[in-house]
Amino acid sequence: MAFIENKSGDILYMTSSDLSVTHAFTTRLGGVSGGIFKSLNLGQNTGDEPACVRRNYELLGSALGIDTAGFVFTRQVHGTNIRHVSKKDMLPVFSPVPYEADGLITAEKDVPLVIFSADCVPILLYDPAGCAIGAVHAGWRGTVRNIAGKAVEEMVRELGSYPHDIRAAIGPCISVCCYETDGDVADAVNRVLGRDASGYVIPRGKKYHTDLKGINCLLLMRAGLKPENISVSPECTSCSSGKYWSHRVTNGKRGSQASLIMMKGSMH
Repeated sequence: MAFIENKSGDILYMTSSDLSVTHAFTTRLGGVSGGIFKSLNLGQNTGDEPACVRRNYELLGSALGIDTAGFVFTRQVHGTNIRHVSKKDMLPVFSPVPYEADGLITAEKDVPLVIFSADCVPILLYDPAGCAIGAVHAGWRGTVRNIAGKAVEEMVRELGSYPHDIRAAIGPCISVCCYETDGDVADAVNRVLGRDASGYVIPRGKKYHTDLKGINCLLLMRAGLKPENISVSPECTSCSSGKYWSHRVTNGKRGSQASLIMMKGSMH
């Protein structure tokens, strides 16, 4: 399914036609931050001016038609912990988050789930039948430990979802064209994918190019999602570093994209 470019004022964000629920994969365009954070930085631990970041959230909330008084954030640690959250986990921007997790799930309405990325893979999940959502941050470590599949398992176990009902959107991230790695990543991919690994790890000299989007897509299918219910952004954050924050391109001196998903209370 298609990824669509959306504009609201100066804010530019991407959505997937596969997810019929409020969501966004942000770009770096349309905010008020300056310097190396120009302009839509949503990262809260990057060194940007807090007032600018708060304003960026207000602009995003206005674009999506959501209240920006509270979000569900998480401290991402490249692990595989999936946290079942609720309204009580909602916090204002710049509040300390009391837990670590790289995935969030909920069945509650008006609970915006937010994960951050700047080359890593953002995955948004929506079960329209069971009314449940998830947001997953999958760097290479999370990818090879199957955080995508674990998020699906938790939606099944905690929220009563069925995998064949779940829709997934794999957002903009670093693509195989630019994701050069050493052998440790290739070895880890081989361990998780077995005989399927060859199509996703391409040797180039002493290095490898690794297809994180493709690996996560395969792991979601292994978890029971239908191939037609998975959309994959064609964009590469490294190739398109004027549109997206890229950790590699900026050597870590950067802002962050946010990927957000929420079921509005008026939905049935």
